[in-house]
Amino acid sequence: MSLIHRLLQRLGLVHVARPRKYALDVSLQPLLDSMAKHQQRSPDDLASDLLNQALFKTQLDADLWRRWLSLSPREQQVTALTCLGETNPQIAARLGLAVETIRTHTRNAQIKFNVNSKADLRVLLSEWDFSAYEQM
Repeated sequence: MSLIHRLLQRLGLVHVARPRKYALDVSLQPLLDSMAKHQQRSPDDLASDLLNQALFKTQLDADLWRRWLSLSPREQQVTALTCLGETNPQIAARLGLAVETIRTHTRNAQIKFNVNSKADLRVLLSEWDFSAYEQM
């Protein structure tokens, strides 16, 4: 490392990336060790991968929630009923709207969620609980 680089570090003008260590709940350590042994990996590597997966899922969930909030209340309702497996004619009859209006709301939701089909929308939101919309 050059003298200038070290000086910039001491002045706080250059950030040095250092690996971070996180404490693990003592009850999880045996499980982590067992899983790592089964996968023939080090516990640190496995913990890092699990943390990365959890962070990615959390970020994806937050993005999906932001997209959901960008839907109008009617688009949310139509999307929920779509995810519950109802057809456009069924949704139209339930809400007292034209089938073409349901198609428009569905298309808007697909655009906002960046998917190409109702099936893709269902898959994307498959972990969500839309049971509250069943009684509407």
